[in-house]
This record gives sequence, C-alpha cells and structure tokens, in this order.
Amino acid sequence: MSDRVDHIDACWSRVGVSGDKTCPELKRVIHCRNCPVYSAGGRGLLDRAAPQGYLDEWTGVLAREKEERPQDTASAVIFRLGGEWLALATGVFKEMTEVRVIHRLPHRSNDILLGIVNIGGEIQLCVSLAGLLGLEPSEDADADARHGVYRRMAVVERERERWVFGVDEVHGIHRFRAGDLERAPVTVSRAASTYTKGMISWQGRSVGFLDDELLFYSLKRNLL
Repeated sequence: MSDRVDHIDACWSRVGVSGDKTCPELKRVIHCRNCPVYSAGGRGLLDRAAPQGYLDEWTGVLAREKEERPQDTASAVIFRLGGEWLALATGVFKEMTEVRVIHRLPHRSNDILLGIVNIGGEIQLCVSLAGLLGLEPSEDADADARHGVYRRMAVVERERERWVFGVDEVHGIHRFRAGDLERAPVTVSRAASTYTKGMISWQGRSVGFLDDELLFYSLKRNLL
C-alpha cells in the first residue's frame, strides 16, 4: 500500500533555493520557507484529499486482516509521529482517513485533547498521541508533503471507546510473532516507554509496539 504521489513542480524548486535561485523575493525572505507562497503551497499539499480508492482500500485491508491473521502471529499498523515510528495492534483500528478540521473545545483543549472532529457524520474526540507520549512534533511537515508523504487521521476503538489522532505517515500492517518483541532501549523517552510493550524489528528499524489497553485507559482517565 502506498500513499505517495508524483513530485510537484513549484516555484521553490524552479527559481527558489532548490532551483536556480533567480527568484527576486529571495533578497527579501532569504529562504523559501519564509515566503508565504511556499507556506501556502506546502499547507495545500498536507491537507490534500486522500488518493482515489485510498479510504476504501484501508477499510478492506483492516477487515481482511482481522479475519485472516494466523493465530500464532500478531499484527500491528505501523505509523510515524514526527521522527518516531510506532505501532498499535491492528484490532483497535476502525479506519484511516484524510485530515479533518479540528474544532477546539473552550476551556478543555490542551496539548493532548485537541478538540473534536467530524468523522463520517459523527463527532469524535481528537487527541495528540505525540503529546501523550512526550514526542517532538514533525520538524518539517511541508518537506514530507513535497516528497509525497501526507498526514492522515487514525480512528481507533476499544470496548466501545473511540478516539481519533493524527499521524505524519502510515506504512501499513506488519505481522510478527509475539515472542519476537524486544525490550525497549533506554533511549526511548520516559513517557513513550511507559506505553511500550516492546520493540518490533521492521526494515532495519526498531518500532515501539504500544500497549493499547494502557493507552486507552490513560486517555479516558486524563481527559474525560
């Protein structure tokens, strides 16, 4: 499954710092990232709609995985928050959707509870998983978009308790044996390590496999 698109030719890649540097605005803004045209272009890329068939494809993949997964293996959806790759059990995912507008809640919204979003006509609470885990946000989301990597929103549910959170990138579903989980290294942040069951080895990386039971418990206890 891929969420990538072809490179988009924009002014910053032709006459800006990534091009021949002939743009007259460079004398004033110094770098393209300080230019409103660059910012508007990057933001448009980040908020673009999902590719045709993307949402239906994810719905089908999650449904099949729950039915077909061998009993001697576990599976998780791998995603990225900032510079950290993480994973959550496939069973808690309801859907993966495009970014929606977050409406803040007066006197309630904070670093973890961002507000509410409309998902399929239903109002859901939207949280920052990065905020809960103490992770740094993405350093350059615009750069991700220029390379064909787009933000998505994940809808997760456990025992009729549903939350929505944003991710910077989604890899897909990864199967592994529960006995292959490794201990979290000391370099994992203290907050993140609290919610980590163990580490999954994936494409030369160590991915933190999150404890969904503890995650849902903490969200409910701290925010509701």
